[in-house]
Amino acid sequence: MKKLISVEEAVAKVKDGMTVMIGGFLSNGTPNAIVNALAQSEVKNLILIVNDTAYPDKGCGQLIANKQVKKVIVSHIGTNPCTSEQMNSGELEIEFSPQGTLAERIRSGGAGLGGVLTPTGIGTLVAEGKQVLNIDGKDYLLEKPLRADVALIGASVGDESGNLVYKGTTQNFNPLMATAADLVIAEVQELVETGDLYPELIKTPGIFVDFLVKG
Repeated sequence: MKKLISVEEAVAKVKDGMTVMIGGFLSNGTPNAIVNALAQSEVKNLILIVNDTAYPDKGCGQLIANKQVKKVIVSHIGTNPCTSEQMNSGELEIEFSPQGTLAERIRSGGAGLGGVLTPTGIGTLVAEGKQVLNIDGKDYLLEKPLRADVALIGASVGDESGNLVYKGTTQNFNPLMATAADLVIAEVQELVETGDLYPELIKTPGIFVDFLVKG
């Protein structure tokens, strides 16, 4: 059985300066109970790896609004004016990564690969400072893998062994992030006994999950 912990215990595992992956797409599939509590904590100087910075008052965007974050690796910030304001003022470092590239970088980190080669971004600002490799006459960017100290992920249903099921679009980045962090905490909306889930529905095997939080 995976250790079931409280929201407060989950937040206590996130320390100043850590790199944290947070699942979700504009807060859909985000572990909101954990993130809400993290926004009420005094943790600071975080590096976030997220698809987007959500909204100032919702999801991981609260951490931006509270100035608990020093850097974000992200594909979209348009729904959170706090992000662009802090970026323009120099308070917040932003590393933009196209959405598909971001997903592949996380997958690469989880698989222990050295990076991913992609033509996306060639000839744009995205390519600045990155190695370009020519393979069979075509240029590719070498995008480095991403890993985190902690991944906070959301799932629809989990069992006591940490096996996770995602419903619909709540899946998004969550399964990838579960493979690419030293510590994985999954917030589940429904918790069932081991054996209650059909194996073919499980997207994240329990071996990747360290702790469970009942959302």
